[in-house]
Amino acid sequence: MDATDDKIIDVLREDGRASFSGIGRRVGLSTNAVAARVRRLEKAGVILGYRVVLDAETTDAADGLEAFIDVRLDPALDSAAFLDWARRVPEIRDAVHVTGSYDYLVQIRVADTGALDRLLRRLKRDGGATHTQTRLALR
Repeated sequence: MDATDDKIIDVLREDGRASFSGIGRRVGLSTNAVAARVRRLEKAGVILGYRVVLDAETTDAADGLEAFIDVRLDPALDSAAFLDWARRVPEIRDAVHVTGSYDYLVQIRVADTGALDRLLRRLKRDGGATHTQTRLALR
């Protein structure tokens, strides 16, 4: 990565839907050069994906429960395998590696307590969690 890649990433952080030509105008590159750099960043795993972030106050996302789950993994499990699994679970909004007695802090959104229970069971059965602690977001 170089300074131009950093500028491209900054533009995409602001607007994940920015066109290659729009990015090029902002960073001083041609459309094709930006497209090649973005594809290279994606292939290298620097850019992992793009997602929609909804305003919970103005959308149906306000329905349901938002929670934060502390996750302790089975020591034999590779943490990269957990992240790969977590990226495929639609209820998981984010998962960050943390210090302390837990390995990950996972942000989730589910429809109701039944869906939360099912997700917690999946975390243990399929995700490799040995222990979890859940905190519900109140606002």
